Amino acid sequence: MDDLSYEVNRHIATLTLNRPERKNAFTFAMLDEWASRLSEAERDPDVRVVVVTGSGNAFCSGVDLDEFGAEVRTPLEEKRLLTDRVHQVAHTMDAMTKPVLAAVNGVAVGAGMDMALMADIRLCGVSARFSEGYIRVGLVPGDGGCYYLPRIVDRATALRLLWTGEFVDAEEALRIGLVTAVHPDEQLLDRTYDLASTLASRAPVAVQFIKRAVREGARHDLRSALDLISSHQAIVLSTRDSQEARSAFRERREPRFEGR
Repeated sequence: MDDLSYEVNRHIATLTLNRPERKNAFTFAMLDEWASRLSEAERDPDVRVVVVTGSGNAFCSGVDLDEFGAEVRTPLEEKRLLTDRVHQVAHTMDAMTKPVLAAVNGVAVGAGMDMALMADIRLCGVSARFSEGYIRVGLVPGDGGCYYLPRIVDRATALRLLWTGEFVDAEEALRIGLVTAVHPDEQLLDRTYDLASTLASRAPVAVQFIKRAVREGARHDLRSALDLISSHQAIVLSTRDSQEARSAFRERREPRFEGR
């Protein structure tokens, strides 16, 4: 579809929100396609890393109010809309084992900021600005902001941003740990692809199991985490990728991975 593009090149899938005239505000159709493409990337053995970005001078300004506010819904209908349509991207992202990088160009507001928070790593351009702006219109963050943000920055900072809806510029986003790097706008995608290429050059199975271990480790105690990693290690050691990585390291050459 024109409003959301997807391409795969050198083991990197790029998903681009493509409504620059609306600052990439998303529609129902975009959400369906977004979740579908993420699932496709997860299943595709040729894809090792996913990059999500926006076209033009914005990452995502959230929902398209012309579409989402076009009809009056009952409370139950509103809940079903969020659960069945909006939240499908969050559920799909949570199930992914491959790295997801967000290249935040310009504004990421409301649900647009929530979508950026879903990524494993966020990089941004110097013009990027973030806001959990729901409170400004008397709403609560509807797409995971209250879940993701306190897990990325400290709780007090998260509450401040959620309660005030204030904008955070690129420099402040880096200081509080919201993003891992800030680049000149014109270099953002190149620098994001540099990192994506580095991750794609690592043993794919090990990369995916590391993501699993980090995610599960945040949910369990140390003993459970170590028990899990002992199982992961046994599985990873048996893969061709792991064997190839060790051989390449000994022979001082670039590895050739198969993704298994």
